Amino acid sequence: MTALARETTGQMLLRRLRSPAAWSETVDVFAVLTAASLPWSTSLAGIFNALMLLCMLPFLDVRAFLQFLKRPICLAPIALVLLALVGTLWSDAPWSARFHAINPTIKLLVLPVLLYHFERSPRGRWIFVAFLVSCALLSVMSWLVAFYPNLALKTDPPERGIFVKNYIDQSQEFALCAVALAYPIVMLLREKRYWFAGLLTALALSFFVNMTFVVVSRTALVTVPIMFGVFALLHLKGRSIALISAGLLAVAVLAWQSSPYLRHTAERFSDDYTRYVEKGEPTSLGLRLEFWRKSLGFFAQAPIIGHGTGSTRGLFERVATPSGLYQASAEVIGNPHNQTLNVAVQWGAVGIVVLYAIWILHLLLFRGEGLDNWIGLLVVVQNIFTSLFNSHLFDFHEGWMYVIGVGVAGGMVLRAQQPEAKMGEAGS
Repeated sequence: MTALARETTGQMLLRRLRSPAAWSETVDVFAVLTAASLPWSTSLAGIFNALMLLCMLPFLDVRAFLQFLKRPICLAPIALVLLALVGTLWSDAPWSARFHAINPTIKLLVLPVLLYHFERSPRGRWIFVAFLVSCALLSVMSWLVAFYPNLALKTDPPERGIFVKNYIDQSQEFALCAVALAYPIVMLLREKRYWFAGLLTALALSFFVNMTFVVVSRTALVTVPIMFGVFALLHLKGRSIALISAGLLAVAVLAWQSSPYLRHTAERFSDDYTRYVEKGEPTSLGLRLEFWRKSLGFFAQAPIIGHGTGSTRGLFERVATPSGLYQASAEVIGNPHNQTLNVAVQWGAVGIVVLYAIWILHLLLFRGEGLDNWIGLLVVVQNIFTSLFNSHLFDFHEGWMYVIGVGVAGGMVLRAQQPEAKMGEAGS
């Protein structure tokens, strides 16, 4: 009996290894693990992502995949990676710096793979739920670290309410989750499913409360109102916009009055600017202004194809003032903290065209109604506006949020557009 059971188990395992559906489900599981681990660990996210890609290989329809890559939504990110590779040829940076500068673009090659897979998989929502639950747990951990700093794994340098990573990454996650929940909340209210709507509202508010009283980035402070504005324009009517805007304004005033941390974070804008202008101090805002001013000059020197891949740090080194003066102009960096300028310095107007083509094509992909379109659109909008202050498409954490968000949501949107998918929905 044991031998028979062993044989049966072996046959089941062999049958599963030969099943394309089983491999597809395994890919989905690793995609879930990638999304769930992203807020906590870059290493785990990288491992699960590699396993996800590996599991796609045994039954990949190469001809169909290559045909799929011809779509503009796939060609644009691939073009930016190719431009980074070709850009090494006219760069005067050391080859180590050139290859290092290619790395941030490589993740964009995963985007077409996710679009292709989730056009065929019905389990895309798993990934979004996993990311939401993971961020909710991180929010709880953030509160614990705020009261018990010794619990933090990140200690160099320590940041208030940060268990792992940094306050910019955490704010990006919480802001995305909180605003993304606005759509299902409104839909549930229209269906009079008040309990579920209340649960999601409480979850969204928990993210905002954390950002109000524990830690928030100034980038999130600027971009969250924009994200809500996009939602209001797309999904609300005039009266609803007025009522919700009044409610949000009241909540914002209450948060402002009750949170000294929030007031301090916002007031640092003017303080940083004043110290930079009057004393040349390397404040956060002052450094960005300095980086942007110099980057525009570098772009003017090579406006068509830029200075080449990995050239940014060398350019800043040449124009830096003596470090002994300890001024903003003495800072040297390889990232100007603006996605457009980061691309413009290295690959000129050609790079800007490719970058904006990525954003525009992905915005157009999510023109329809439904939760999948809303999540995908929000991911793109957040990346565009936060990239005014950072190079978030190239940063590890925010870049992977973009790749996973657009890849999964985009695949689901493409799947919904298929005639057989619409017939299936009508039949159910």
